[in-house]
Amino acid sequence: HLCGPIETIADTLNGFISRRLKYNKLHFISAICSSILARFFVTCASVSPHTHTHTLSHDVKGESRVVSTGAGGWSPLISDKYQWLEVDLGRRTKITAVATQGRYGSSDWLMAYLLMFSDTGHNWRQHRQEDSLGAFPGNSNADTVVHYKLEQPVIARYLRLIPLDWNPTGKIGLRLEIYGCRYTSEVANFDGSSSLVYRLVVRPVWTATEIISLKFKTLKNSGTLLHAEKQRDHSLTLVLEKGRLLLYHQQGTNSSSGGQLLVSLGSLLDDQHWHHVKLERLSTHLNLTVDKSTRQIHIPAELSHWDIQQLSLGAVQSHGLQKPILSNRNFHGCLENLFYNNLNLIELAKNNNPQGNVTFSCAEPVLVAVTFTDSQSFLQLPGLMSWSSGVVSVALQFRTWNKAGLLLTFDLPQLDSTVWLYLSEARLRLQISKGGKATLELSAGSGLNDGQWHSVEMTSRHDHLSITVDKNEGATSCVFPSSGCPAQESSQECRNPFTGFQGCMRHLTLDNQPVNLIKVQHRQLGNYRNLQIDMCGIIDRCSPSHCEHGGLCTQSWSTFHCNCSNSGYRGATCHSSTYEQSCEAYKHKGNASGHYYIDVDGSGPVKPQLIYCNMTEDRAWMVIQHNNTELTRVHLSPETNQDAPHFEYASDEEQLAAIISQSEHCEQELTYHCRKSRLLNTPEGAPFSWWVGGPGPGQIQTYWGGAEPGSQQCACGLQDNCLDSNHYCNCDADYDQWANDSGLLTHKETLPVRSLVLGDIHRPGSEAAYRVGPLHCHGDKNFWNAAFFDKETSYLHFPTFHGELNADISFLFKTTSSSGVFVENLGIKDFIRIELSSSSEVIFSFDVGNGPLQVRVETSVPLNDNRWHSVRAERNVKEASLRIDEFPASIQEAPAEGHIHLQLNSQLFIGGTASRQKGFLGCIRSLQLNGVTLDLEERAKITPGVQSGCPGHCSSYGSLCQNQGHCIEKSNGFSCDCAHSAYTGAFCHKEVSAIFKSTTSITYILQEPYELSRNSSAWPSSIYSDMTLRGENISLSFRTSQSPALLLYVNSFFREYLALLINKHGDKDVFALFDWSNAILEDFNLTSDVEFNSIKSIILGRVQESDELDAELDGLASLGFTGCLSAVRFNAISPLKAALLHPDSAVIVTGPLVQSSCGSSAPANPYAAETTHSLSDEPGSVDPGQPLVNAVRSDSALIGGNAIHLSRNNNSQKCVIIYNNNSPKMSYWQRCS
Repeated sequence: HLCGPIETIADTLNGFISRRLKYNKLHFISAICSSILARFFVTCASVSPHTHTHTLSHDVKGESRVVSTGAGGWSPLISDKYQWLEVDLGRRTKITAVATQGRYGSSDWLMAYLLMFSDTGHNWRQHRQEDSLGAFPGNSNADTVVHYKLEQPVIARYLRLIPLDWNPTGKIGLRLEIYGCRYTSEVANFDGSSSLVYRLVVRPVWTATEIISLKFKTLKNSGTLLHAEKQRDHSLTLVLEKGRLLLYHQQGTNSSSGGQLLVSLGSLLDDQHWHHVKLERLSTHLNLTVDKSTRQIHIPAELSHWDIQQLSLGAVQSHGLQKPILSNRNFHGCLENLFYNNLNLIELAKNNNPQGNVTFSCAEPVLVAVTFTDSQSFLQLPGLMSWSSGVVSVALQFRTWNKAGLLLTFDLPQLDSTVWLYLSEARLRLQISKGGKATLELSAGSGLNDGQWHSVEMTSRHDHLSITVDKNEGATSCVFPSSGCPAQESSQECRNPFTGFQGCMRHLTLDNQPVNLIKVQHRQLGNYRNLQIDMCGIIDRCSPSHCEHGGLCTQSWSTFHCNCSNSGYRGATCHSSTYEQSCEAYKHKGNASGHYYIDVDGSGPVKPQLIYCNMTEDRAWMVIQHNNTELTRVHLSPETNQDAPHFEYASDEEQLAAIISQSEHCEQELTYHCRKSRLLNTPEGAPFSWWVGGPGPGQIQTYWGGAEPGSQQCACGLQDNCLDSNHYCNCDADYDQWANDSGLLTHKETLPVRSLVLGDIHRPGSEAAYRVGPLHCHGDKNFWNAAFFDKETSYLHFPTFHGELNADISFLFKTTSSSGVFVENLGIKDFIRIELSSSSEVIFSFDVGNGPLQVRVETSVPLNDNRWHSVRAERNVKEASLRIDEFPASIQEAPAEGHIHLQLNSQLFIGGTASRQKGFLGCIRSLQLNGVTLDLEERAKITPGVQSGCPGHCSSYGSLCQNQGHCIEKSNGFSCDCAHSAYTGAFCHKEVSAIFKSTTSITYILQEPYELSRNSSAWPSSIYSDMTLRGENISLSFRTSQSPALLLYVNSFFREYLALLINKHGDKDVFALFDWSNAILEDFNLTSDVEFNSIKSIILGRVQESDELDAELDGLASLGFTGCLSAVRFNAISPLKAALLHPDSAVIVTGPLVQSSCGSSAPANPYAAETTHSLSDEPGSVDPGQPLVNAVRSDSALIGGNAIHLSRNNNSQKCVIIYNNNSPKMSYWQRCS
């Protein structure tokens, strides 16, 4: 290196400052704590290849002592990843920012670097951005200044900058500025037997907030930090246990238990680095903060006022008899800036006599650790001379999250063997191998991948070998070291059959002599690769946990995993709900009535709840039960002369409010039966009774079911038909006879009913009963919330989407266009976008600071077919995924080391964007971001080029209508018209079945031809449209033990008939079909030139009398049918359904007829709800498209049942009969004669 004159330094310095102001205006720091602590712009001493540290010392004013002068910056002789620049600021200092620049007048600059901080020059701590990104972006040339403001100021004396990457055409080169200010503190050192006690002689004035704050550092993973005693023998204890901070509450002087654990927070707090703790009382709850994490705890009423009498620090010094949380485990370490409200307790302690050996400076033990950062890391040390004789002693401590990894290996020359000490399944194992074969295996310990420090001692002396874990005897057997192993294929000395170790080691000793790891760092001892020496870089990726909704976090050294079993959520972070948000959503996946898990806010915080969905033909009702839906007699309370029943609902409060809010309509029955018991005391008096309803605790309501809020009326008062016209409620007439007031409460803002107060029940002769029905809600405003974009330049805009760590976006769309932007939100650099890129591809793209990433899904069917298609995109700290309809999801993993926060600041654009011309043409529906539905309809009403709502649902959902059901369009959804189907239900999927006795007869009468035009029947006129039939289509299901038996009989006004029966043919039952010529059609051949004219009636069961039948058939018909008939259909006529569900139609029923579910069979629809599941099934293991209990509640299954489908069509001249006996259908086609 050539050194230039001092004048060059001044010019460079001035240029540095001016360029900083010129190029970094956006990053200029405020004057508070922004002084330049140190400025390094020249170092030019020749550096030997084995010296990799360059230390510059500075006083607290930041005036640099330049070691030597030169041409514009620091540049080591060798440019490799083992170089660093270390800065000693002289004392602990508050550091707020750093700025870097390349070497002046050169091609040398850093492109990326790491920052390390330390109080002692040992035990370094890597500074990370966003808790995951370790590397800092450097420079792109030698002149531009890159300024980085630390998100949280760092308190440290030493700073170390480690180059990671530099200009490939140059070498390492750097000019550096450090910003910050002076830092002062009060420190106390506790040696494990000392403590401080603070007694409050005078109670301070009560305040709404009380705060205890401190910093601590320790090498011990357990100890009592703080013990606060209150009046009435209450206490709070803050303890460190296995590196985590635990807060306990104890009550009672004779408490023998360990107290109640209120909260646990933090991890790996025994790392000898400062950690900030704040305990804050805010009336009804406590906030515990450890470093950047805060947990809120709701506290019992007795803790709402602390009334602290004594604070013990470092140990429990209790005047009571409470058992300490950690017996004989005092705190061993340092406390700093300990405040109780505004009192500096350490400063006060200096003026008193602390108990034990408390000193007011922090003892800093020098303990050098080493981090094995990846599976290729290794440390190789020379063996000792004594090892050649077979005497080996090795000891170390390690901590890791991995279940497996090689700790060390060495040879035993006298045995011509190799020793392997490794982890497997979180147990320590020792193996001695010779010639590639294991001759001895030992194991000890368990659960050693818990992140705690574990000690290992291994001794080999001639024919005796032992290993010990954590001071406990492990395993013993009679029978030159290396940690990790080089991965060079050509190396014969060290072939590693095990996974490389990732974790930390310390206290490494060989034959009781500690290994000098600082010498290793300076390449003066042994050899290594990919190590971080003088620091433990372990990170707890599960604290705080990124697993949501109760998912269990487990981790390895480099990543974490969320176990979402039994949570009701899925995905890499258990973010997305497994369940639908309403019964409406389940219905439109083809599900019938049944119990379903409902998650009203999707990925939001409200948990799923099991709710009964009642799917009717036109609605999907959510039925929410409470603890008493039965008619209940009123019981007088002697204390109050009232009865005040309270109702507890099966759903949680948050879910209940969300269901009512998002439903289109809710109702709840409210009934009062009375005898000499007045209700509302209308018209002028104060009400004797009332009810409480509405969100939260609810409000008093003085109206009854069927009336309007605030009216103090019942339904009869609104309809003007009360028993006494002078009153507005029937019960207010005060008659000495039973009456009732009942009706539906339909105003959502007053629901649900939470309690009743019934007052006029104490008089002689007064009697009363009440009933509050379940809460019923239907419709889902979120599910149908839609907007239609009719111009490419049109869009809707909403406030910025905040999904920093987890973002899920779901919606449905339909379009005829082949491209367009669905959603876009921009930041300064970050963005998120979902777009239709072609007629069969959707792209989810985003940038969180690591560069743009795309997730693509290409479908095998066109997406611009004007049908509804679903899109679900999710991005979290582990991965991004995109799913279209039921096609396989596409997943893109996040970088292992990268930015994780999505930072957006523009408006959220839907259907397009201000920066793009190609918007979306079509409909977007049910758009949800992190479980929150955007109200597209309301925003569309005030936006040109966008229309509110989007009709046309049958093209997508019409296939759900089964069994000749017809899809009917609705403004919000669709319904299935089952008028022409023999089935009923939401999708015309429920068989209409009945039990027949031998005397049962159903006669469906069709009018004579000259009467047909009158069409007086309520049944649809289309069924009479062609009484001269050129084809018949008959279908039915039956179950019987009777043979022979007549299943169906049809006759006409011209003495023609058709009969379908089952009869014996040898040993088998066969079907026989008789036509009007009385011939048995064994081959099912029908005459094609014959028409079935003017049908008179269709008969099921017993035929009372018929002139058309011969004697044999007439006798069979008179026997009737005994068994089950179901889903009977003759062309468009369903006689059984008409008899059971439409008794006003032209149907005559004689004999017993009992509707039953005897014909129920397993539906073909995979989403149908008849599949039965036990309520004890784990929710995570159940298909979300299926309910958890039997929706049909059949009293018998169709076992051995039969189904017949028969058709004749003169145009095609073919006939078919299909017979199904719980087996594949058998079809017989014959050419009609």
